[in-house]
Amino acid sequence: MTLRSCSKSQFRLVWALLACAALVTACNDDIVPTGGDDDVELLQPEVVKVHPHDPDAFTQGLEIAGPLLYESTGRAGLSWIAARDLETGEQVARADLPLPYFGEGLTVTEDRVWQITWRDEVAFERDPATLEEISTVRYEGEGWGLCSYPDRLVMSDGSDTLTFRDPVTFDALDTVAVTLRGSTLDQINELECTSEGVYANIFQTDWIVRINPEDGRVTAVIDASGLLSDEERGGVDVLNGVAAIPGTDRFLLTGKLWPEMFEVEFVDAR
Repeated sequence: MTLRSCSKSQFRLVWALLACAALVTACNDDIVPTGGDDDVELLQPEVVKVHPHDPDAFTQGLEIAGPLLYESTGRAGLSWIAARDLETGEQVARADLPLPYFGEGLTVTEDRVWQITWRDEVAFERDPATLEEISTVRYEGEGWGLCSYPDRLVMSDGSDTLTFRDPVTFDALDTVAVTLRGSTLDQINELECTSEGVYANIFQTDWIVRINPEDGRVTAVIDASGLLSDEERGGVDVLNGVAAIPGTDRFLLTGKLWPEMFEVEFVDAR
């Protein structure tokens, strides 16, 4: 099954506007992307399978580690983190965040799970099997998305900056500015670290970008606007949640309060 795609002129418009770090909903056939970075790919998701998703989950983080799918959610008093069997969907562990914490992104390292919060400036270190709290760590600023490589964590705060952190101590190590065609791109939200780069949801849009973590340059722009029909969009929130499926070229995509999770491949959209 393929997504319901928008017109090529819409692709070109939003891509051009992304290059100026601005997103609007309009359509103009005369606007096309120009300038450098000709290697930026324009992609769209092709749906392979549809999975159920908790419609009450205000998804802030999504990641697969081994046989488990980890998900973290937001909203003060309603935030939780859970691990489910990827094949059966059975919940094997869960932890609820007490007030006043507003949960955000998560990532799984070799021996721990890190879960961040929005404006509470607290990261929770958890046991990956039980999700029991091991410790908490303070950090400065907002927490939005989180993902990890073996030697570093990658964190977003809604700006155009990615912060690299120590995977053991959570200490900040370095930063990089995200750019598309030479212009900074902000509203970087939920993250997924892969060998191809860091995939990032752009807040309040149906767009995902792939970022080179070494220099911050966007190497691909993905339009996921066709995943939900107009009827399905009633009562749901924004696209937020991208998880690479290990050993494949597929990803899981979902959103805040979405009743479905889509298993997709990213294909050329030109």
